[in-house]
Amino acid sequence: MTNNPQKILPGRYVVVPRTIIFILRGKEVLLQKGSQHKKIYPGYLNGIGGHLERGEDVLSGARRELYEEANIDCDDLRMAGTIMIDVDPGQGILLFVLTGETITGVPQGSDEGALEWVPVDQLIGRQVVEDVPELVTQVMKFKKTGTLFFAKYLYTESGQRIATFY
Repeated sequence: MTNNPQKILPGRYVVVPRTIIFILRGKEVLLQKGSQHKKIYPGYLNGIGGHLERGEDVLSGARRELYEEANIDCDDLRMAGTIMIDVDPGQGILLFVLTGETITGVPQGSDEGALEWVPVDQLIGRQVVEDVPELVTQVMKFKKTGTLFFAKYLYTESGQRIATFY
């Protein structure tokens, strides 16, 4: 039993926290080609990241994911924005988008997938998760301005993503 005063009331909208990280190197971005065993987007290029574990803050979780999936750390890792993703009427995903450039270690793939440096101007036409070009554009804007972006994704009955960026 705990004395924690925080409560999630029954029937409230609940979100799962996740991170996605875009490491930049000049005009290239480090992406992960999802392994064929992945449930979502196998074989597609995506940022590095995953779920936050209990007790983790966003930065610690992102650093853990970078190490687990790419065998690197990033000294200047910082948040570029957030995306609220509606999954169903009672659940969603709160995606924290992070970026950085100064890495320690040599990127190596993992069971999650192989790694690839991809020129930013070649993202269109590659087999990438549908929002990757849009997110990398937002990250590049953040890099220039320092202004965080905020977004939401809603999905139509047919599964079409409707993205709104602020």
